[in-house]
Amino acid sequence: MSDCESARLLLHGLLDGELDAANAARAEDHLAACPGCGVAFAEMKALRGRIGAARLLETAPPGLRARIEQSLAAGARRPLLGRLRSAWPIWSLGGSAAALIASLALLLMVPRGPDLPAELVASHVRSLQAAHLVDVATSDQHQVKPWFAGRVDFSPPVIDTSAAGFTLAGGRLDYVGGRAVAAIVYRRRLHVINLFVWPDGGSDGGSDAPRDGYNVRRWRSHGMAHWAVSDLNPAELAQFEALIEAGEAGSRR
Repeated sequence: MSDCESARLLLHGLLDGELDAANAARAEDHLAACPGCGVAFAEMKALRGRIGAARLLETAPPGLRARIEQSLAAGARRPLLGRLRSAWPIWSLGGSAAALIASLALLLMVPRGPDLPAELVASHVRSLQAAHLVDVATSDQHQVKPWFAGRVDFSPPVIDTSAAGFTLAGGRLDYVGGRAVAAIVYRRRLHVINLFVWPDGGSDGGSDAPRDGYNVRRWRSHGMAHWAVSDLNPAELAQFEALIEAGEAGSRR
């Protein structure tokens, strides 16, 4: 990828104020030195101004909010089982059937825990779309690993797998399940692998089945939970897992 192609991936994030300090400085330095990208960025700002001036948002009628709030309040005042009774005469089905449906209704009221695999896939997708794949961009594991010091409360393993065709691209700080995690980024041809690592709490659940077209691998090693997310095929993602595990084992000898 050329310097211009790489920089243009950052322009939307720069315009929206979503870049970290390092990537913002990188984008601004490139804009100062590249007239072509400077023109592209100016056009983006002009387009945003035209969209804002066009007043594409319509103001809702004054009474709409009041009607919605009244409707929600009326529904909330009716007990759940009462709403079910009025919608469907379950009590006419007999004791067993009615008890089963009542149990299902109560089950639906119980809060469910977060879907960890879905959250990780969403983080992977955001990293690709927001041009914020890495905070520290380097293939040197000895630069990536110390970068996390002071940013997370653990020392994530960073393994060099370039000899096997999985190139280290860098790392970034991410947030999953309400805590800071290390995201270590690798490339395999045109595919990106996000390897999310955090201390193994023993309660991280969820399936490693494919999600939304992305393959997921999870494993635990040396006190760390590992989740790899990528659109890479399952066989190569399993190969990547084996390489990381072997590298971690070798680094502890």
